[in-house]
Amino acid sequence: MNINHGYDGLLIVIEGTDGAGKSTHVNMLSEYIQKKGFGCTVSQWKTSRLISGVINEAKERNMLNTTTFSLLYAADYTDRLENEIIPALKSGFVVLMDRYIYTAYVRDSVRGHDINWVKNLYSFAPKPDLVFYLNVPPDILIKRLIAKNGVLDYFESGRDIGISVDIYNSFEIYQKRCLEEYQKLKDEYNFIELNGVQPVDVIHNEMVSRVQELLNRKLN
Repeated sequence: MNINHGYDGLLIVIEGTDGAGKSTHVNMLSEYIQKKGFGCTVSQWKTSRLISGVINEAKERNMLNTTTFSLLYAADYTDRLENEIIPALKSGFVVLMDRYIYTAYVRDSVRGHDINWVKNLYSFAPKPDLVFYLNVPPDILIKRLIAKNGVLDYFESGRDIGISVDIYNSFEIYQKRCLEEYQKLKDEYNFIELNGVQPVDVIHNEMVSRVQELLNRKLN
């Protein structure tokens, strides 16, 4: 079971599937928090200087089975936790997470791992102070991702686990399964679920109201 981190800083997470708008809102919140006079840093999924290159190469060469997929991403998170997240929390910073361990819970479960095995893998992870979950249906996600990238990602479409030979059908099935897993997690981990189809400013204002409550407590 994950425990409260106990540091002076705040750990705030934005979760959701690919294309849900996480990075946009992380950037907007970071700017808001800094304008309020608080130190703020962002940590993104798969950005460890030690591990991210290994993951990218393994993906390009299609070398990942479900277990190596899980373990490499856990190693990426562990490296960032030790070298970025905890030092920032100890220094009193607000740490904004663009995806957190719940992404691993969802993806690894959809890829066939027992959820308890995955939770045990991340049992050392500190509990966030706040978790936002952007819920966006697959039909909207696919439009956003094609508009942004022109193509659908092989792994974000679940093609690596053989869902369907049709990438669009595979994407829809995979993303629906991911959304089902998020629904299982949201009550257990107190996600603040937000309709990710709403206008960006509406979502941002809701996030700001919740974050400001934490900042006020931090000041007091």
